[in-house]
Amino acid sequence: MTATGGVLTHVRALPATADSAVRMLPGGDDEPPLTVPRDPAREAARRELSKGIYHENDPSWYRKALDAFWDWVGGLFEAASTATPGGMLGLVVVVAAVIAVLGALWWRLGTPGRRPPSAPALFDDRPRSAAEHRAAAEAHAAQGHWNQAVQERMRAIVRALEERALLDARPGRTADEAATEAGRALPAHTDRLRTAARAFDDVTYGGRTATQPSYRQIADLDHDLDRTRPQQAGSDATRSTDTDTRQGAAG
Repeated sequence: MTATGGVLTHVRALPATADSAVRMLPGGDDEPPLTVPRDPAREAARRELSKGIYHENDPSWYRKALDAFWDWVGGLFEAASTATPGGMLGLVVVVAAVIAVLGALWWRLGTPGRRPPSAPALFDDRPRSAAEHRAAAEAHAAQGHWNQAVQERMRAIVRALEERALLDARPGRTADEAATEAGRALPAHTDRLRTAARAFDDVTYGGRTATQPSYRQIADLDHDLDRTRPQQAGSDATRSTDTDTRQGAAG
């Protein structure tokens, strides 16, 4: 139906088909309505929206990945808080308790698997004198590098015993082996030698951190060993025999 002047005032009901969309354009009395299929219209809209001008302010792929990660973490905490008594506060308390327990175990036991099946050698490939090892130890100690200071001081002890012929100069010797062998020649210091070797192993292979007192103990042991004379069982036996002989002659 049209009114005077040719203006369209009444339009028939739009077709209700599933595969087409109808767009009516105002026009004259004899102009038919324009029908646009749905799929081509959708493709045209997609091509238009895919242009770069519409995506200049889109977040980068890194930002999208980061947002997705934090969304995942937030969902994980939300799910955990609903299953934990006390909600989010209870979850925080549980997590803090677990971290405290793990920290205490790490501090007490050290890094898991810290001891290899066979301990590496005490010395590296470049031989140095006991004086050089002592100088290196003191330099590390002056800078507060107690791990390196403990290592170099233990090497100075073993090298000094080798220089005094109390230990054979044997490549590949470990700190424990050196302490055991040195304890036979210097039995009065057996326990301190084993303690020093254990401190060396802890900082070298066990992931422990040395302290100034632990270094001072090894340095004091180094000084004491330097002033200690080895026990000579053969000389003691000879002096005992000479004494008995003189007593027998006097009798």
